[in-house]
Amino acid sequence: EVQFVESGGGLAQAGGSLRLSCVVSGFSSDDYAIGWFRQAPAKEREGVGCISRSDGNTWLADSVKGRFSISNDAAKNTVTLQMNSLKPEDTAVYYCAARQGVAIRHAGFYDNWGKGTLVTVSS
Repeated sequence: EVQFVESGGGLAQAGGSLRLSCVVSGFSSDDYAIGWFRQAPAKEREGVGCISRSDGNTWLADSVKGRFSISNDAAKNTVTLQMNSLKPEDTAVYYCAARQGVAIRHAGFYDNWGKGTLVTVSS
């Protein structure tokens, strides 16, 4: 069973920073990927970024490029989403998800999901 421990999130002012961490356990090998997704009120869930544990390949959505970064600490089984220069439109519930294999930007390819953590950015 894949399990998640998500941390971080909370309230930040516009221009500020927050860090989200996701510790994943339960995969039998390191050939898995972690994705970060977000869902704002009355909006569809959208991909923010993802990373493949096996080769470190990453993807970030255009809306967050240059502001967010995603990294992997293999020793701690932790993937971190560093969010800088936050904007009010970044306000959403952020979800960590995992899948066997390479990172894919689309939520439908992930079958393991964390509970989500709320990020609120005030103007």
